[in-house]
Amino acid sequence: MKRMLSLQKARSLRGITVFLIAAMLVTGMVGCTPKDADPLPMPGHGAMVAAGWGHTVGLRSDGSAVAVGANQYGQCGVDGWTDIVQVAAGGDMGHWHSSSSAHTVGLKSDGTVVAVGSNSSGKCNVDEWTDIVQVAAGGYHTVGLKSDGTVVAVGGNDDGQCDVEGWTDTVQVAAGGYHTVGLKSDGTVVAVGSDRSGRCDVEGWTDLVQVAAGGYHTVGLRSDGTAVAVGDNDFGQCVVGGWTDIIQVVAGYWHTVGLKSNGTAVAAGIEVELAKWNLFEAVP
Repeated sequence: MKRMLSLQKARSLRGITVFLIAAMLVTGMVGCTPKDADPLPMPGHGAMVAAGWGHTVGLRSDGSAVAVGANQYGQCGVDGWTDIVQVAAGGDMGHWHSSSSAHTVGLKSDGTVVAVGSNSSGKCNVDEWTDIVQVAAGGYHTVGLKSDGTVVAVGGNDDGQCDVEGWTDTVQVAAGGYHTVGLKSDGTVVAVGSDRSGRCDVEGWTDLVQVAAGGYHTVGLRSDGTAVAVGDNDFGQCVVGGWTDIIQVVAGYWHTVGLKSNGTAVAAGIEVELAKWNLFEAVP
């Protein structure tokens, strides 16, 4: 996919993306916390936030949701949602100042799923999903992890990012701009979709406890607290080889953030400065 942002424009996103990634790390996104790590501190029993392209979604501890930001396609229309246990926000950051792909997904406690926003390619067609335990929102597709370890997906499939029918024994899913990543219970990883820049080259990964999918790259967290990354590295977003003592990773479009067990954060990629942050101390 042709990159639509120039370096100058991408740098102007720094303040927005740093804030949103920090918020996600502080609250501990559902489905993104390593199963072997201590639980991240959270402001409520189930509170969390999710960031899409131009909009931000919050899950309250009472199961209701709030959203702010661009709402051209109704992606912030979550006021009536109840009994929600996870939210995910999607959109294609590869299109400058565009929210035409933005959508919001909510997982309910009964395993059903709701979605609002742009339904381009049918990515909001989740009404019939049941028995879901985690959701992920990509640029133009939505992914759901079922309790039996199988995976479902709807939306754009031009690059095969929805070809997850054969996946089994999956414990976590992540959705990028045009690819989908799945973590299996044995610590190995599978990926489908666009493999431009090698973002799906995860066959040799082992001993993983969490995965994250960015717009053009994929990140994995090992059980020993180190990280691996493949894919586009134009901004150094895959330079995570020296990271240690990591308990969570998050992948943006042009940067990667890792949360350390002492509450500090490290980052790689487009001018993200988190080295002095202590995210645990930021939680009231």
